[in-house]
Amino acid sequence: MNKLNDHLQKFGNLMVEIFHYLALFAIGATIVWSAVVEYIHIMQSGHASLKDILLLFIYLELGAMIGIYFKTHRLPVQFLIFIAITALTRHLVIDVQKVTENFHLLLLLTIVASIVVLSFAALTLSYTGKKYGGPEDGPDAGIDDQHDADNSIAVQRADSKK
Repeated sequence: MNKLNDHLQKFGNLMVEIFHYLALFAIGATIVWSAVVEYIHIMQSGHASLKDILLLFIYLELGAMIGIYFKTHRLPVQFLIFIAITALTRHLVIDVQKVTENFHLLLLLTIVASIVVLSFAALTLSYTGKKYGGPEDGPDAGIDDQHDADNSIAVQRADSKK
């Protein structure tokens, strides 16, 4: 019975891996296709507006996120935050000229506040990643910076004695 469970577990893991790869390729192809269509549209219009450039940056960040997930099997949350900041900035730049009764100052302030909150979230993730390490760094990464500095000094001393 254990052998059957092991085979079923291996088969299930294989199916999940296959699904991940197919989904990544489909999402990646969709991003590339969308970016190419947008780029062709920009070329046909003869110029690129700021909203077009920001949209291309969103496609670039999505593609980078898929590439990182493909290589590491980890979803980089910071890229999602950068995408959200870029999307909100794009929305702000496009719609700031259309301030009407439907799109009023409170909405502008909400978008700006959201960008600030997301920026602090990205800063916090970056700081904690450097200070404490990430899951891919191992259990002790970044926790004992003084120990790393002591080891570095010891290696430098050993090298200077040679």
